[in-house]
Amino acid sequence: MLEWDSSSPSSGARQKMSAERLSSFFQSIFAAHPVDQLSFVCIGTDRSTGDALGPFLGTLLEQRGFPHVIGTLANPCDATNLAERVKTIPPHHIVVAVDACLGHPSMVGQYYVSCSPLKPAESVGGGLPEVGHYSVAAVVNVSGPKPYWTLQMTSLYHVMQMAEKIASAVDEGRRSCTIARE
Repeated sequence: MLEWDSSSPSSGARQKMSAERLSSFFQSIFAAHPVDQLSFVCIGTDRSTGDALGPFLGTLLEQRGFPHVIGTLANPCDATNLAERVKTIPPHHIVVAVDACLGHPSMVGQYYVSCSPLKPAESVGGGLPEVGHYSVAAVVNVSGPKPYWTLQMTSLYHVMQMAEKIASAVDEGRRSCTIARE
């Protein structure tokens, strides 16, 4: 995978990024689209620690005042309702999809960002529809032969820390663009 190059945010390839560089990705999104026309789709369930990143992030984004968030701890967006929930997004909205994923041991704690859709449940063989104009996949644990077990055994603290870093990067990206426009 390529390292994120902030000079070319329009690339559709997945780009590896540390938490410290996530705000540049979100800043490029907010520079191109007003916040009231962005919908965040935070995919996952609160019934599996490794898959709780999406709902926890959605809750954090709502608490920070983002107006269009699908997938929270109170109302998760998971495999059972993803297709229906995505249909509720206004057609003129730009969608930022976020999901947890499994990966190589050296990638745990890293993020893959893209200016293209996310394929939810890819690490567990799910056949869910692609979601988003932009996407973030957070590597929460190591990929292995038993992905459901791995997700169940993933540290909730680690998942919460990763979700908090994404929420902070989203907020920082929004603030940077707001300041630049003033």
